Amino acid sequence: MFESLQQNLSSALRSLTGRGILTEANMREGLRQVQMALLEADVSLPVVKDFMATIGQAAVGERILKSLNPTQQLTYVVHQELINLMGPVDHSLHFRGEVSVLMLCGLQGSGKTTTCGKLGRLIKTRGRQPLLVAADLQRPAAIQQLQVLGEQLGIPVYADLNAKDPVTLCQAAVRQAKAQGANTVILDTAGRLHVDAELMDQLTQIDRRIGPDQVYLVVDAMTGQDAVNSAKAFNEALELDGVIMTKLDGDARGGAALSVKAVTGVPIKFVGTGEHLDSIEEFHPDRMAGRILGMGDVVTLVEQAQEKFDKEEMEKQQARLQKGQFTLVDFKKMLGQVGKLGPLQKVMGMIPGMGSLTQMMGDTDAEGEMTRLVGIIDSMTPAERENPTKVIDPSRRRRIAAGAGVQPHEINELVKQFDGMAGIMKKMASMGIMERMKTVRQLQQGGMLNPSARLQSKGDTGKRLTKQERDKLKKKKEREERKKKREDRDKKNKPDDKNKPDDKNKPDDKDKPNDK
Repeated sequence: MFESLQQNLSSALRSLTGRGILTEANMREGLRQVQMALLEADVSLPVVKDFMATIGQAAVGERILKSLNPTQQLTYVVHQELINLMGPVDHSLHFRGEVSVLMLCGLQGSGKTTTCGKLGRLIKTRGRQPLLVAADLQRPAAIQQLQVLGEQLGIPVYADLNAKDPVTLCQAAVRQAKAQGANTVILDTAGRLHVDAELMDQLTQIDRRIGPDQVYLVVDAMTGQDAVNSAKAFNEALELDGVIMTKLDGDARGGAALSVKAVTGVPIKFVGTGEHLDSIEEFHPDRMAGRILGMGDVVTLVEQAQEKFDKEEMEKQQARLQKGQFTLVDFKKMLGQVGKLGPLQKVMGMIPGMGSLTQMMGDTDAEGEMTRLVGIIDSMTPAERENPTKVIDPSRRRRIAAGAGVQPHEINELVKQFDGMAGIMKKMASMGIMERMKTVRQLQQGGMLNPSARLQSKGDTGKRLTKQERDKLKKKKEREERKKKREDRDKKNKPDDKNKPDDKNKPDDKDKPNDK
């Protein structure tokens, strides 16, 4: 979502590097580019003005202009103000009493019912016993959807297809929760296509009669400033405790995430980052600011890895690496573990220094590439996976290619890439996490990582050209050769000076016949 904003902000900050001494004039020019980046990201205009006023005073101050690295100082100021803009955030759900009630509200299409299931799963992993309540009586499909989600997650759902009054249904649900031992009730209330008096009146009645401990508004990040306007209207009616922003993995410009806290005073507490039921995260302003400025988000990446990786399998792999053992079987298992974290480009964007590589990858199908590699490995015999360099000969290469549905030269490429990776993995096994990240950055700078995220087995040989780049380079060479041939031919045919006609024998203009 923040790709465009990240690129524009990085470009604005990079424009200040290499200028020698920074003056107030060129610093203000850089700040104008920062302002344009925020406006193009659909950040609210009043928010942009306040934001620029704050960083403007700090940016042209004597401390930054006379610092050894003014660009880094300015980046620090922008990073800090982005954190202040989106935070602070209280991540506690404030469970209290015998039964805690969480109320979700929002417009239709914002992902409210799915978020209800995601939140229920999250609460369940924290040791609570949730009960989902289908209180959206306007849309029968929402009731059925919540029942399906509850069945998938193993969470009970309270629903009454004959109910007419949502307030009465919610009261009955709280009683049911006490009876069956559930300690957290999540209300999925009705939505509308737009904010109207009837919707607000119904939600106000539930709020007053049920008295939920927390009220969360679910907004769609793809709607831009409409999400901010909706949050403002709902907050005036209900006094929201937080916002849950969905579809943060989409291609919207991200201005809503930067604007909602400043406009409404209500912080974003959770964000939806995908369609799967585990794709919900706590919103951390400092981590999000790091992502926006291309600094990565290692903390979130480590948390996801701890949650989703098979700890026992990872310990086995670590032990094998420390013994100097790394085969294609280990490589396949490693690909499977990485795939659990989500799209590869998203994972790389969370690693400091790797953001530029995701831009180089462009539309590369990284997941398809990983599937292709797994298919090739699956077509090998156990002996071939253990020692591909020595065992795989041309005959075996053709057999593996036929089984995987690829060309024989692709098997050769995989083996070469694996050779380069095996040495690096064995070397990194004894390193700490900071040393590993430093090694990855050195590989990127040295050209070992190419745009399609493959490892080259050779040393620093530069970037591998794509087919289009090779064709373009070939055409350029052909044009240069043709031009050189023409110049040589013209040189041969050009008459010598001694064979040129004498200018003295040329008739003067006055000797020319008069056309008149």
